[in-house]
Amino acid sequence: MANSGLQLLGFVLALLGLIAHLTATILPQWRVSSFADGSIITAQSFYMGLWMDCVWQSTGQLQCKVYDSMLSLGAYLQATRALMVISIVLGVMGIGIATMGMKCTHCGDDNKTTKARIAMTGGIVFLVAGLCSLVACSWSANQIVQDFYNAYSPVNKKYEIGPSIFLGWAGAALSLIGGGLLSCSCPEGGSGYKNRQYPAPMPIAKPPSSREYV
Repeated sequence: MANSGLQLLGFVLALLGLIAHLTATILPQWRVSSFADGSIITAQSFYMGLWMDCVWQSTGQLQCKVYDSMLSLGAYLQATRALMVISIVLGVMGIGIATMGMKCTHCGDDNKTTKARIAMTGGIVFLVAGLCSLVACSWSANQIVQDFYNAYSPVNKKYEIGPSIFLGWAGAALSLIGGGLLSCSCPEGGSGYKNRQYPAPMPIAKPPSSREYV
């Protein structure tokens, strides 16, 4: 069974991963306009996120507009939205479950085996949340790379991977590591050396005394 320090470390890492997922989902820098062609001089930078697109002026002004229709967006963008939202929801659920199962808390059952199973369940939830975020960010990055190297894409419409995707990857790594540490809280089974029960020794029959034959 994992000690409380290992559980606390896993909980903190998973919590940081949840914050990273939430921040990456809100920020619009999933796609950032590319300046690969040095001959292009522009005073604007374009950002595209999961919920809005923004234009940054050279004067420091930032203007954002929320997408008018969700159905008009690409399939990968809708899937990325869904996966990131699922990752955040699972992260919140994992925080609640892991809090009840950690040794340093007094929530839920006081049985050590039951609390270990609850903490392990929270770790598994964090693992699934990290996988959802990893798939979403990797899928979005792959789509950006394909569009960038597409010969039919205009030069002024090419985008590169934005900071939000890197933040999502970092959150996925933290959630996977934290969930893995919490998943080490396996309950002690009854097959251990200390908990092994041996049958009581059979009584040894004593030989009859010589007096019984007198």
